[in-house]
Amino acid sequence: MSSTPEDPSNAPVYGPADGFGSDPQLPATDDAAAVEKHDPAPPVEPTPTSTGTAVTDRTRAATTWVGLVIGAIVLILLLVFILQNLENVSVKILAWQLDFPLGITILLAAIAGALIMALAGGVRIVQIRRAAKRQL
Repeated sequence: MSSTPEDPSNAPVYGPADGFGSDPQLPATDDAAAVEKHDPAPPVEPTPTSTGTAVTDRTRAATTWVGLVIGAIVLILLLVFILQNLENVSVKILAWQLDFPLGITILLAAIAGALIMALAGGVRIVQIRRAAKRQL
């Protein structure tokens, strides 16, 4: 649970190009001296686009929503693929012989590949975390 009143995951991400944080290409200055030398800039209004709507920063919630929509489209395409490939195929694994529809067989093979990739990635993440803890 977050101790801040706002959810930080919805906050836009800013960097040196946006005027936040330090830019390694600029010489270091004292922040207090910089504030005294310059007047604060007026707030920047969002620039209207050709349709008249304002341009806003992309939030994590918006990115998540787009990801969910793309995921739903992929699932619909997957369902269509499975429904078009319903003829049974015989799969032999070691001593077992299984009969599944072709679409389901390919789906199971893709899931097995994804699980193997997740396992390999998880092992690498653990290795990197251990190395980072040793350096502290």
